[in-house]
Amino acid sequence: MSQRILIVEDNKTLAKLISKKIETALDFKVDVAYSMSEAKLFLKMYKYFITLLDINLPDAPNGEIIDYVLSKENHVIVLSANIDKEFRRNILKKNIIDYVNKGGVDDINYIIQTITRLQKNQNHTVLVVDDSMVFRKQMQNFLQNLFFKVITVAHGEEAMGMLHTNSSIDLVLTDYNMPVMNGLELTYEIRKEHNKNDLGILALSSSQDDEVTALFLKAGANDFIKKPFSKEEFSCRINNTIEALENIQIVTNHANRDFLTGLYNRRFFFDAMMSYEEEIKESGERYALALVDIDHFKKVNDTYGHDVGDQLIVALSNILSSSTNHRDLVARFGGEEFCIVFKNINRYSALDICQRIRQEVENFSFQIDKETFINFTISIGLTIPDPEDESLEEAIANADMLLYKAKNAGRNQVVTELHE
Repeated sequence: MSQRILIVEDNKTLAKLISKKIETALDFKVDVAYSMSEAKLFLKMYKYFITLLDINLPDAPNGEIIDYVLSKENHVIVLSANIDKEFRRNILKKNIIDYVNKGGVDDINYIIQTITRLQKNQNHTVLVVDDSMVFRKQMQNFLQNLFFKVITVAHGEEAMGMLHTNSSIDLVLTDYNMPVMNGLELTYEIRKEHNKNDLGILALSSSQDDEVTALFLKAGANDFIKKPFSKEEFSCRINNTIEALENIQIVTNHANRDFLTGLYNRRFFFDAMMSYEEEIKESGERYALALVDIDHFKKVNDTYGHDVGDQLIVALSNILSSSTNHRDLVARFGGEEFCIVFKNINRYSALDICQRIRQEVENFSFQIDKETFINFTISIGLTIPDPEDESLEEAIANADMLLYKAKNAGRNQVVTELHE
């Protein structure tokens, strides 16, 4: 069910224009009220993702609608033709998201971009690090009003502990002057474990020393804000940092992910395994490697077409992803062939997982249309290589040979040759 947006605007032509553009561009149901009394009725009936409020209404000429909507715990973007700086500054002191001029089509496009940004912000977690409880609370309110999930801690050591236990954090917002570990020291520590493309750092300081800014940026901060700062500057810098991370992630995914299934591609698999093999030289950790292939896949393509074949590949990729550990590596090697690396595992567990995957695929019924269902099976070649005696290429060749044996032995089975 689509979320809703409420527009409160007494200019009916403008209100309808904004409503139409939002519904065309975004998946939202838009309600329009032309007065505060109408807005109250809508607010009683529905919960809104965002409200767009005109300041001067026939029954609320002095911005009363803003305080009312905020009192009902709604998110607010103000629409106004008033460009007086002092007036604008006073409105921005309220707990609103933004103040947008009603100038024309460009302003409507800006509203649509803002709503899109707020939707994406829901997927991000920000860690606020500051020894002032008052400032932490202020930052938390700011960020939650932008739809971010927020975690707050009092100093750098707490922040590092939180980063070690919470992998969902995308951005760290840190003050400079703090006890135990200051913001600059924290930035250095974070960058030992996370690069700029994985985790953003936004530094804050009231220091008037320009050298502090340079030190933070050299240490690896993505951006720097001097206190005091305006709500608009804060929002822009936060959103810009998050957008940069998202764009890098998109580029990285295109390079590392298979376009059809979203699994890792063959190139990334070999790069990741090179790093993993270096890791396990000291630990002695063992891994299992399995090659997985769909049985009689050509027959599926010939009978039902390549689109159905692609859907079958996606269905199998989902089963493989859901059946493996987050540390494991699942990649599509090409066509209907996949490779799984089960990390830190013994022979019995690896064989058990492969048999469960094979059984789950056998029991899976794939629906093509209302009346047509097809079933398919897979064959698996499984080996546990000895990293000291066997290269990755040799392990893959061995698994390929075992997969060939599974095919020749009748398919729909796991064939393994496990070393002591």
